[in-house]
Amino acid sequence: MTIVPVKSADVDAAEVSWFAPICSDDYRHLGVPDGDLRSSWENTSKIVQRADELGFRNCLCPSSYQVGMDTWTFASGLAPITQNINLLAAIRCGEVHPVMLGRAVATLDHMMKGRLTLNVISSPFPGEQASSEYRYQRSTEVVEILRQCWTQDEINYEGEIYNLKGLTTDPVRPYQQNGGPLLYFGGYSPDAVELCAKHCDVYLMWPEPEELIAERIQNVAARATAHGRTIDYGLRVHMIVRDTEQEAYEYADELVSKLDDEKGKEIRERALDAKNYGVALQAANRDRADEFGFIEPHLWAGVGRARSGCGAALVGSVDQVMSKIEAYQKMGIRSFIFSGYPHLDECEIFGTKVLPHLKTCSMPHLYGRVPDETPSTPLGNGTRK
Repeated sequence: MTIVPVKSADVDAAEVSWFAPICSDDYRHLGVPDGDLRSSWENTSKIVQRADELGFRNCLCPSSYQVGMDTWTFASGLAPITQNINLLAAIRCGEVHPVMLGRAVATLDHMMKGRLTLNVISSPFPGEQASSEYRYQRSTEVVEILRQCWTQDEINYEGEIYNLKGLTTDPVRPYQQNGGPLLYFGGYSPDAVELCAKHCDVYLMWPEPEELIAERIQNVAARATAHGRTIDYGLRVHMIVRDTEQEAYEYADELVSKLDDEKGKEIRERALDAKNYGVALQAANRDRADEFGFIEPHLWAGVGRARSGCGAALVGSVDQVMSKIEAYQKMGIRSFIFSGYPHLDECEIFGTKVLPHLKTCSMPHLYGRVPDETPSTPLGNGTRK
């Protein structure tokens, strides 16, 4: 039994996802830029295509003001060259007017025939000095407007930032039904937790000791219950898995063997979320780690020395990594977003050594969002007006 009620209570499978390093985040040795691993279309699209072939169920496409691929353009390019994998496209709320964002979502959702999921993020725009309170208010209003786009015939919204009246939802109707694309959200401040508990479907966390993850799940679940809702939970964590524990530990050591701490700091600080609360919590992981960088057995904080955001990896043999995943599932985690350096190689290793042993699912299908046939939407089989 999970530690809190979860939306997918009757499911014994998990959504196992990979990661597209489209924001200059692929290395053979952390902190040592390699031109062969730049975030070009050629490199990053291969990773997602291979994840699709191996059977990963989703792939996170992040967003940041760094050299690499624009999230939405990248996801659109992947639509016709992938078959089964969902895409978890990050949307930084406010970058695009909410209804025009809704139109873009409807377009891509139809292109992908319901394989689109959305990662709602609230980090600042490049150069922006907006308060956390304002940014979460903006995100809340964007999400509430999107919900109207997907569930009503007309958009009428009065907020502190956006005011809309009498807009038809014909241009923003998505392919997915019964509520539209799923919303994934990660954040640790009270405003962030409230937004997710009230409006989103999957609460995403970064790696911490298991007891802290349990506390966060319980906290979010309590807020969701206060709104009469039950949601699901996800974990974003890096992966180093080998046939033996020793091989995995040796690879972890090799990964950071050429890392200069000043270069690592530079890489961390160029991210748009570098100063947020969640990133500070990942830094705390490194402070509590042992002399080898481990926070708890098989959870290694060395990755966080050279990246903002998710800063720890599961490290161990196939059996050890499987045991950690099973422990997370028992807590109530239903969605996993894994990654590893370099991403194509580690996708292959995890996809052949671990993934075949995991029972997986697609969250949009689990939630009944993807119709069996083309829906009666204006972009689908609906009557053209």
